[in-house]
Amino acid sequence: MSDAAHARYRKWWVCGLLLLATTINYMDRQTLANAATRVTREFQLSQEQYGNLETGFGWAFAAGSLLFGFIADRISVRWLYPAALTLWSLTGVVTSFARTYDELLICRTLLGVFESAHWPCAIKTTQRLLAPEDRAMGNGLLQSGASIGAILTPLIMARMMTEATGSWRFAFQAIGLGGIVWIFLWLALVRDSDMALTHGESKATAGDSSTFAAVREIIFNRRFLVLMIMVALINICWQLMRAWLPKFLIEGRGYTQSAALNFTALYYVATDVGCLGAGALTVWLCRRGRPVHSSRSLVYFCFSLLTLLTSVIAFLPKGWVLLGVLLLVGAGALGVFPAYYSFSQELTVRHQGMVTGITGVSAWLVSGTMQKYFGRLIDRTGSFDLGLAVAGWMPLLAFVFLWLLWNDPRKMEPKT
Repeated sequence: MSDAAHARYRKWWVCGLLLLATTINYMDRQTLANAATRVTREFQLSQEQYGNLETGFGWAFAAGSLLFGFIADRISVRWLYPAALTLWSLTGVVTSFARTYDELLICRTLLGVFESAHWPCAIKTTQRLLAPEDRAMGNGLLQSGASIGAILTPLIMARMMTEATGSWRFAFQAIGLGGIVWIFLWLALVRDSDMALTHGESKATAGDSSTFAAVREIIFNRRFLVLMIMVALINICWQLMRAWLPKFLIEGRGYTQSAALNFTALYYVATDVGCLGAGALTVWLCRRGRPVHSSRSLVYFCFSLLTLLTSVIAFLPKGWVLLGVLLLVGAGALGVFPAYYSFSQELTVRHQGMVTGITGVSAWLVSGTMQKYFGRLIDRTGSFDLGLAVAGWMPLLAFVFLWLLWNDPRKMEPKT
């Protein structure tokens, strides 16, 4: 095999490691959602209090996104990434020892801070490793790890949370410790040179501006406003479904814990299909001559239509039709992300960590706050249906802002 071919294959192996890191990230995150009914019963929580746990996670994720976004532009991602993964994995283990609501809230908040480092590190890696036309596929692989982690977590926890095998606490410990192996794989495969500027993007074109000047240039860019709005809206849909789906199935439609967790795993299979399918479809359109920006936009629009199906959930009782609709919603909810990440990667080269960090603040402040009010709405109405219906419209609303404000997209077409 030639050196060029070896380098190309190695880059996709690194993307596989990014997929695995996202898997670990989501497994540590999803432990609470999958143990939600047991945790709320043990700690005697209202729906709003459970929402507060997710809000604390979300607000901490927002603050951490800003922090790690700036750090990722200054410290080699090769070292920052494994350090952050170690911290969030250990925090997941420590959560299992929480004995009060306040301790649980503190652990959940710390988990949000440390997990937030994943996205600035991962998005910066795909930007540096891959050519523009390959980034949607690379981002699709990266994001699909969310589905894999969310598939594995309910299957593992369903078997650990039986009366015979123990409580939710042991599941938190086992999942938290499982990610440490990734660190050795990352350090063995990734080189410092992988994070160098590539694809003809010289230091001059990437920009040598100061941090203050770079922040000013980015935040006053019209397209950056679009990204801030888009990421907030698509995360409302994704994060509400992520945090509340098992509770909706158990408490809203009467499924058993085992049935709900098994379906939750299937739901995330559908999200993975949507995510990888969106990335592959974008590459297919680009290779048949369609401009990169319009390819991403078309794929995004199509997948955002699927999330609108949450509007019919209120009319569907327990049964296969309801579950089928949820699978389509899941495919759409994650399928919009590869296009969004690819849009963000065209805004800047040198300051990709900063862009990911600042947009992460928008994503998590808004979606995190919505967790609290979603829980309050359930407490007041006794139903999950209205909140889910509204959440499903958010990705399409984000597309409207993209269509109206992403002016003159031809200037954003990457050179291939």
